[in-house]
Amino acid sequence: MTTPPDDRSFRREMATAYRSGWHFIDLVTAIPHSGDSLMVTVFGEPVVVTRDEDGDVRAYRCLRRPRGAPQPVRCAIRYGMIFVNLDQRDHRLSEPVESDLRTISATPRSA
Repeated sequence: MTTPPDDRSFRREMATAYRSGWHFIDLVTAIPHSGDSLMVTVFGEPVVVTRDEDGDVRAYRCLRRPRGAPQPVRCAIRYGMIFVNLDQRDHRLSEPVESDLRTISATPRSA
């Protein structure tokens, strides 16, 4: 019989293995107009994704401190999908290589 992990090891694993990458939030069509926002929870942290007046999509971590300004979270749009990264280290989404943009047939060769 295995024992469940304790809370401290679970938090450490979440911080090192899962939070350090880019995570899919929703499609860009979920916030089509300026001023639209979307509230999500990413690994237990509330995050607001909003479209500003310029049409840019931005994400903010909602802090529970009194009078605390929302902390910006890195946000990226790829192929019409919104991704956020809660880690403060520099993890960049790779830019698509020109050869990756070719159309791939979904029909199997045996058909």
